[in-house]
Amino acid sequence: MKTIREDEESRQDGMKECSGEKQYGGERFVCISLEEMEQYYRYTQCCHQLHNGILQREDGPMCAAEIGSELQKKFAILPGGQGMNGNPIIIFPEFPSFSELDEEEVQNVLSYLTSVPSVAASKVGFILVIDRRLDRWAAVRATLLRIAGSFPGNLHLVLVLRPTALFQRTLSDFLFKYNKDEFKMKVVMLSSVTELHAYIDPGQLTTELGGTQEYCHESWISHRTAIEAFALMVKTTAQTLQAFGTELAETELPNDAEATTTLLHTHALKKDKMKEDLQVALSQGGRLLDCINEPLKTDPEYNMTHDELENLATVQRLLGQLDETEAAFDDFWERHRTKLEQCLQLRHFELHFREVRAQLDTTAERLSGFSEVSVSPAHAEHVLRELSSHEDKACDVLDRALSLACEGDRLIENSHYAEDSIRPKCGELRGVCEEISSTLRSKKNLLLRAMELHHALEKASRWCEDGIFLLASQPVDRCQSQDGAEAALQELERYLDTAPLHTLNDRAAICCQYDVVLNTQLRDQIERVFQKQSSVQEMFERRRVSLKKLAAKQTRPVQPVAPRPEVKSPQSSPSQQRKDRRYSADNNICKKEESPTHNSGTRHASLSEEEENLAVLRRHVMNELLETERAYVEELLCVLEGYAAEMDNPAVAHLIPSSLLGKKDILFGNMPEIYQFHKRTFLKELEAHTDCPELVGRCFLERMKDLQIYEAYCQNKPRSESLWRQCSDCAFFQECQKKLEHKLGLDSYLLKPVQRITKYQLLLKELLKYSKGCDGCDDLQEALSSILGILKAVNDSMHLIAITGYEGNLSELGRLLMQGSFSVWTEHKKGHAKVKDLARFKPMQRHLFLHEKALLFCKRREENGEGYEKAPSYSFKHSLNMSAVGITENAKGDNKKFEIWCNSREEVFIVQAPTPEIKTAWVNEIRKVLTQQLKACRDASQQKNSDSVSPSPTSNSSSISLSPFRSNAQKNQKKQDERKAEPSPTPDANSSSSPKHKDEPVTSPTTDRSSVAKKRFTLQGFSNLKSPKGNMNNTGSQEEARRSDLFSLISI
Repeated sequence: MKTIREDEESRQDGMKECSGEKQYGGERFVCISLEEMEQYYRYTQCCHQLHNGILQREDGPMCAAEIGSELQKKFAILPGGQGMNGNPIIIFPEFPSFSELDEEEVQNVLSYLTSVPSVAASKVGFILVIDRRLDRWAAVRATLLRIAGSFPGNLHLVLVLRPTALFQRTLSDFLFKYNKDEFKMKVVMLSSVTELHAYIDPGQLTTELGGTQEYCHESWISHRTAIEAFALMVKTTAQTLQAFGTELAETELPNDAEATTTLLHTHALKKDKMKEDLQVALSQGGRLLDCINEPLKTDPEYNMTHDELENLATVQRLLGQLDETEAAFDDFWERHRTKLEQCLQLRHFELHFREVRAQLDTTAERLSGFSEVSVSPAHAEHVLRELSSHEDKACDVLDRALSLACEGDRLIENSHYAEDSIRPKCGELRGVCEEISSTLRSKKNLLLRAMELHHALEKASRWCEDGIFLLASQPVDRCQSQDGAEAALQELERYLDTAPLHTLNDRAAICCQYDVVLNTQLRDQIERVFQKQSSVQEMFERRRVSLKKLAAKQTRPVQPVAPRPEVKSPQSSPSQQRKDRRYSADNNICKKEESPTHNSGTRHASLSEEEENLAVLRRHVMNELLETERAYVEELLCVLEGYAAEMDNPAVAHLIPSSLLGKKDILFGNMPEIYQFHKRTFLKELEAHTDCPELVGRCFLERMKDLQIYEAYCQNKPRSESLWRQCSDCAFFQECQKKLEHKLGLDSYLLKPVQRITKYQLLLKELLKYSKGCDGCDDLQEALSSILGILKAVNDSMHLIAITGYEGNLSELGRLLMQGSFSVWTEHKKGHAKVKDLARFKPMQRHLFLHEKALLFCKRREENGEGYEKAPSYSFKHSLNMSAVGITENAKGDNKKFEIWCNSREEVFIVQAPTPEIKTAWVNEIRKVLTQQLKACRDASQQKNSDSVSPSPTSNSSSISLSPFRSNAQKNQKKQDERKAEPSPTPDANSSSSPKHKDEPVTSPTTDRSSVAKKRFTLQGFSNLKSPKGNMNNTGSQEEARRSDLFSLISI
């Protein structure tokens, strides 16, 4: 397996020395610079040296801690002394039970002791000193044989202190000579310690062998254990540092900012752990060094043994290597951290670049949608205002883009590794910003030039119109005199002197000057203006010629004569005839120069100009209708996708408050239905009428039923507003608004449908104003009335849903016809007199709801709150069935009061309207309901009579009649019909006297034929319509018209 260095070298050979990021096969690779590689190699080399310098031999035995029990037996020691040539000395002290030791124990101890000295000293060879002075020769021989067979190191010399007993000494001398070759090593038998000193200096021997070296076996074991533990810690630290350095060097930079931040945090934590391990190792090494130097602190004259000096050097070497490794690690980490931080900066830069680039694309796309040409000054100003508004938004995006480009420049100045990736993006941002700025300036300049041209054309056209008005306004009688003719001539001359300031001179120069903004419409408009100028100037010239002749030949006074009626062309319209009369004076003066045909052409040109102006205004209104419709559809889509759809998004479910869960239909109502209707149907049909705005009324009429969906939306609006106020501050709405980049909250967009349905009637009014006499004028009028009807229905329904306390179903009462607030007095025929009188002076404030089948009396209650929550509510108080109701049109001599009564006037409600107009409208509407009931009742009666085979003679007396009309007998039926068809008398007559009639049984159209009730009605709008013949003869055309209208109502 390759080493880390070899692996990095092979990787370096396959890569170019560069800085930055490259894309290969869709993956992102970071090219490592040569400087980074050298830094990494230096760091790994330090780790290798630290690792290899711990123990001199990689195949070293176990540590002292592993064979502590064997070492404690002290059958072999390494006190640290050396021979003459630097041979390490191993001493075998007196140990009688040496022969009883396990072979493994002996082998472990000897292997460990031979691994302690340096490699160089071990190669010189060991000197063994075997002390067997108190033992027997047999034990000596067994020890030598055992050592010869199991000693793991290089033996230089074996010195044996033979037994001192006489017999054993003699025996050993004799037998050693015969067994010497058996030991296979150099063995010297010594009789005393003095002979030992001849081979080894006493300073290298312990006191037991007559030397001066102080040796404590327990301290030696403790030192060795501490040194080896420190060495093991350093080794582990070195391995960890090396592995961490390799991990850092081989780390691939993430592709997003979040992952980069996480990686930087993770590596920082690991780096802190590495630093802690290094500090622990350095601290332990320092303590071990102090322990080794402790004898010198107590005795400065103390001479360390070679073993102590070697331990001291080892610890110092390890500490030095730790310091060097820590410095290399810090340098390597600093470079790695810088690179990760630069990577994070790059990811943020790339993210912001994508966002800004998308905004720039959107800005450019919107900018491309602005037209440089316009059809009118108003249109040019409108486009210029929108362009200026868009420019303000674009400037924010451009500032952000240029700021991001400057940020990229700072990254490059700070030697960012991805300079090759950042620099093109900065250039791209600046290029796109310059392109958008240039396009903005170009479009703005073109629009300004177009406006300049429009104003010039408008100025010239206005001059022509003022000139025509001047010609038409000069009085004929004044021109008959010489002074008058001269004054009129001077007036013309003065006006013609202003022509250079207002008119256009050179058509070719104008077209050349404004060529960049000219389109077909503008070219036609220029042509029309020049033709108009030419015609006006020609008219002025003819008038000048005529006036000059009149001023020159006035020799006698001329009696003004009324002009003859001109011969009108059969093709002239009434409006054209009015125009012709305007110029009749000019024709009388200049009749020799101008022919009727020419005058007719001038009048037609004037009419054509007026119609064209109206057509332009219609197109302008139509453009506004289409533009606002498109914007409305886009806003609805934005709300549905940006808010409504997000309520079903699991990713943001945690942001939605519990009070909003499952209430999307309440918050948005039927907005999806409204959006689908406008997107799929209404907008397309409106766009189909772009070229014929006057016919758009048919589109509204055909979709009037579909537009009634707004009624449901408006009815739900109070609930939606209440829910919005509860949850408006929640994080969900704020997050959605931030994503959509809306300056206004959702509540502003929820109000858009209400605003839109009211906007239609304003636009239709404008179209109708400019479409008088056009083909679609009637459709526009009908569409406007229908839209106003929808608005009224919506308004009525908003009040209707606020009714509380009514136990029945309001939908069963029929269509709501009218609603409003009134002052109401009540009178009861069987009530207490004081209660009756009191009711006359203290009216009740009631809100009345007129349905097709019932009239409801409610009490208005104002609610506290804001917006829709402030809308009033209505407490139900009383209701009247319309099949049992009668009215008196005028009451109490007040033209704002009328009576509503039932049950033969047992219960009378005197109603006072705010104005006489409101009172008249209500009376007419109630009369219309009663008339319809009468017609339905008659139809039902006729149907029953036709179905009956043999009607009984008494059937006439039980015929059905509507409650507001008196039912006398079948013979008076015709008289009753005539009476109902006549107009109502004046208020004074009605208020002064009320006719009294006998109670007759009647049957309500809604009851069974057997149910008969006695009712008395005095509907003065019907029952008293029949007036005396004398009065009828005195009535005018107005009363006849009213009678005709009433008959038409009854006959429906």
